[in-house]
Amino acid sequence: MIFTALPPKDVSADANFETLAQEMDGKHEERRKKRTLPAEWAPQSAIQLTWPHAGTDWAPMLKEVTECYLKMAFEIASRQPLMVVTPEPDAVAQLLERRLPEDVRKNICILEAPTDDTWARDHAFITVEDTDGWHLLDFRFNGWGGKFEAQRDNAINAAAVYAQGAVDGHYDDCNDFELEGGAIESDGQGTILTTAECLLNANRRREGDAVPHVNKGAVERLLGERLGAKRILWLNHGYLAGDDTDSHIDTLARLCPNDTILYVKCDDPADEHYAELKAMEEELQAFRTDAGAPFRLIPLPMPDACMEEGERLPATYANFLIMNTAVLVPTYGQPDNDAKALEQVAQAFPGREVVGVDCRPLIIQHGSLHCCTMQFPRGVYKFGHQE
Repeated sequence: MIFTALPPKDVSADANFETLAQEMDGKHEERRKKRTLPAEWAPQSAIQLTWPHAGTDWAPMLKEVTECYLKMAFEIASRQPLMVVTPEPDAVAQLLERRLPEDVRKNICILEAPTDDTWARDHAFITVEDTDGWHLLDFRFNGWGGKFEAQRDNAINAAAVYAQGAVDGHYDDCNDFELEGGAIESDGQGTILTTAECLLNANRRREGDAVPHVNKGAVERLLGERLGAKRILWLNHGYLAGDDTDSHIDTLARLCPNDTILYVKCDDPADEHYAELKAMEEELQAFRTDAGAPFRLIPLPMPDACMEEGERLPATYANFLIMNTAVLVPTYGQPDNDAKALEQVAQAFPGREVVGVDCRPLIIQHGSLHCCTMQFPRGVYKFGHQE
């Protein structure tokens, strides 16, 4: 398949984004004098993908996963700039030239770097804004608590993205703390949503670190200092079978505009996830906004079991990517569940296109769409077209 046309233009989505950007620009001078981790729905300058190759765990199914990455690249670069990190820049450039139209390719920049794998959400910069501008936080990535080789991926931010001048901002070496982007959700106003299973896991702690042992209070203080977090909403329940991340929040529940949370709900008492996801739902119902009101909760369906060699894979609709004018939602070849998930996501993001991307290849390696991507806020990405 060759992608030969841009997606249909959604004028209302463009207008909605421009209004949002103008409102945020107008409030810029009124922002509190401390650092802030922008919400994912804040204006963006680019998205990062780290491309699969034969030296990764994708080798046995490289053709299938490359097709999925081409689809993600097309949907992203059709709408806003895309940065691709790869150890094979010439081969990737030739592939994109064969498969993507010129109007899409002009929004793509390719950076060369050695890589272990492809999960950009967890090895890429986490970007915060402070009174002196943008800070690019380079936290340690160690393959989700040392489960997989990650030295090359951990070096991408400093050795490739920053060194090659792709981004603008202050580089902050945060390798004294292990933190993946998929482990945290921000509302852009100082609230962080996360899971205790991940951030308080002993496998993320090292002697000599900023927080060398499991200590909830110390983790909260560090998130306050480095991310500008005013309060942390901790989930103590919720998991997905087959998950390698120790219950990343972006597989379970997502903060959305207007005090809304999209979350995975399981309605089948016979399903192994039922009890944990029911307990998670009760925790979400008990959470309160900064103003003291309950959150608006929108449930996402639980996909039917996706199996590979007798193993249940961690399929989840919560692993969607928010962009400037669109939301890309993973689908799993389940027409009823896929349609319901797109409908529920659309409720949380009025004015944005909601686009399904078949992510069945991705879950074979225990990740999905959001795990593959990382956004850069408006004003950070330096190459090519800026929104």
